[in-house]
Amino acid sequence: MPKNTPNTPNMPNTPSPKNTPSSKNAKNTRSSKSSKGTVTVTAAAAAAAALAVTGLTALPAAADARNTGKGRPAWTTCQGQVDPRQQCATVTVPLDYRDPHGEQITLAVSRIPAARPDLRHGVLLTVPGGPGGSGLNVPTNAAKRLPQSVLDRFDLVGFDPRGVGRSTPVSCGLDRADLSMVKLHSWPAADGSIDGNVAYARRVAETCARDGGPVLRSISTANEARDIDSIRAALGERRISAWGTSYGTYAGAVYATMFPQRTDRIVLDSNDDPDPTRVERGWLAAYGQGAEDRFPDFAKWAASPDNPDRVADTPEEVRPLFLDLAARLDREPLPWPGADPAELNGNVLREAMLQSLYADAKFPGLARLMLAGLGRRPLPAPAPLPEQAVQAVQNSIAVSVGTLCNDVSWPTDPAAYAKDVAAERAARPLTAGMPTNVTPCAFWPFAPAESPVKVTDRGPANVLLAQNLRDPATPYRGALKLRAALGDRARMVTVDSGGHDVYVANGNACGDAVVTDYLVSGRRPAGDVFCPAG
Repeated sequence: MPKNTPNTPNMPNTPSPKNTPSSKNAKNTRSSKSSKGTVTVTAAAAAAAALAVTGLTALPAAADARNTGKGRPAWTTCQGQVDPRQQCATVTVPLDYRDPHGEQITLAVSRIPAARPDLRHGVLLTVPGGPGGSGLNVPTNAAKRLPQSVLDRFDLVGFDPRGVGRSTPVSCGLDRADLSMVKLHSWPAADGSIDGNVAYARRVAETCARDGGPVLRSISTANEARDIDSIRAALGERRISAWGTSYGTYAGAVYATMFPQRTDRIVLDSNDDPDPTRVERGWLAAYGQGAEDRFPDFAKWAASPDNPDRVADTPEEVRPLFLDLAARLDREPLPWPGADPAELNGNVLREAMLQSLYADAKFPGLARLMLAGLGRRPLPAPAPLPEQAVQAVQNSIAVSVGTLCNDVSWPTDPAAYAKDVAAERAARPLTAGMPTNVTPCAFWPFAPAESPVKVTDRGPANVLLAQNLRDPATPYRGALKLRAALGDRARMVTVDSGGHDVYVANGNACGDAVVTDYLVSGRRPAGDVFCPAG
């Protein structure tokens, strides 16, 4: 199997088919990560809301706003509710980098030009999370939060990765009933059985393999890195700065490994473990530790005496109350007409818990759902899922499946997953075995076209990691693995905070100042930095 070679973009990108969809040499998936918004009534709606926030509304105003490989992108006004400064265009890239003059696909890109052309340093490319998250409207969203000193010096550039949103899109065309995050996150049955999860994973894998097409089979983190370099070249930049968040930290680290001399100032925010033997497999498993790290923050908030959504008298009472309630709802679900599923069961509560841990602003949604489950409040009114949101979830799922399954080989034996789930349920009951459960890559019929990129310390010392101590999706100990892999190329600022996302996201002035100073001046801290809470 070919391996990645730094600075060489023309590498394989189309997986080779196996004999059957249920071949034993197949793989497995994890669904996307997102962090903003409130806990919604249905898990599918939560995923759709996250996608809507990141921006499926902006698109080029005219079909001629594309780069065809000759000259620069033709920037035009974006349609949709975006910052009026944001411009849109498209960049054309090869479907297969081994055949650069063969079939082409498009990447939707956007930018807000630097506010002070006289101070302009270059491009700050925002690399979205997921995998499967849209990044087209990130410049609009980031411009509301970034300090003026950064806005003065950088063109903020966003993009939809291949397969996502306004780029050449993919979809598996799954049945609507299969779009629920409770299914995508492979929550086991109340008794710990994974039979239903196996059937679902097989169905999604076979449907995506059949209907996803060549673009889905081309999706991988290595190809995202090549696409990033194609965007850099189309923008006419010799080197590019980047701000990657969540899954974008891995994509950013892979770019910095494959194209080290084309990097300028790299900020990786909420960091994934880059272990090349596991990558996405390890990220899904990390949810168990992440939830354990983060739940005490919710417990403290949920027992605060002045909290109108208080669920217990002391923080120590919140965890057993949650576990007991989830177990009772496993046995006796509450009818929830109009919701999807139409009941509040233990796994719906657990999925709401996992989503709520991403940001303190989501805590009230979980508390209110717990209070409803305890009979102290009525169940909230179900939130309808608009058709646009359904399409966004379809798209996100397909890209997530493509990335996770095409990046690395996954175990294929359901019995092994069942054993892992039983152990995980005993060790980390908050997440009830979900993080180690089977997912569609166990039945993916295509082999990875190349080995995962091994992130190393070879390259310029221009990487700054930002990390919360209690991140439910990208735990601190995984960030330490990325810090170690990058060696002296990197420094890390650690913030004594919970939740997902760090820079200009959680109000920690110390952490924000460290990242801002690096972006503006190019000077990293002399050593790693710890920022206390507040």
